[in-house]
Amino acid sequence: MEYDLKNLTPDIRHLNDMHSVLYNQDWLKTTDNLELYYMYRGLEEKDGLRYDITVIPARMLGSEFVKTKGHYHVNAWQELYTVLAGSAIYLLQKTNEIGDIEDVYAVKAEKGDFVVMPPFYGHVTINPSETQELKMANWVSKDCKSDYSDFEKLQGSCYYHIKRSSGEASWIKNENYKNIPELRFEEPLKKIPQNLNFLKNG
Repeated sequence: MEYDLKNLTPDIRHLNDMHSVLYNQDWLKTTDNLELYYMYRGLEEKDGLRYDITVIPARMLGSEFVKTKGHYHVNAWQELYTVLAGSAIYLLQKTNEIGDIEDVYAVKAEKGDFVVMPPFYGHVTINPSETQELKMANWVSKDCKSDYSDFEKLQGSCYYHIKRSSGEASWIKNENYKNIPELRFEEPLKKIPQNLNFLKNG
């Protein structure tokens, strides 16, 4: 689906909205408030599902690649993402009954790829490029609610994606979490699922 976003007004996530989830807390003291990414919600509704587009310009947040704030879904809602332009890394994590991370994995997706956010997995989207804008879309139930509290409380996800002084991109563990599993990597889907009814069950 193509939309002329220039004529639409997005919700804007500013740097001031992200203080609690960023790796470089000292860097925050040296910069002004910035517009980080743009959310165009409810562009279409179909069979109880909502279609959104998010645009994340290339930017470094100190040494960390720009990312979304991160959230869990209330209840068991799933979500389907697709990359429209640029590339994305989706970081997904699941907690157990006592609040420890029991699983964490990343999916790198390019234009045309699809990624499903399974039930009970919190997720963050990262733009891993310093030059290329990321434009992505999602289908999700219009009844789905987002919970940001765990990410805010623990200063983001259990891994940060950063650029080291050598110029190498790297993953580092967030020390505010306990017992973090090793990060594994999964492949994106190359075709959209034929039936999106699984997104309707929360």
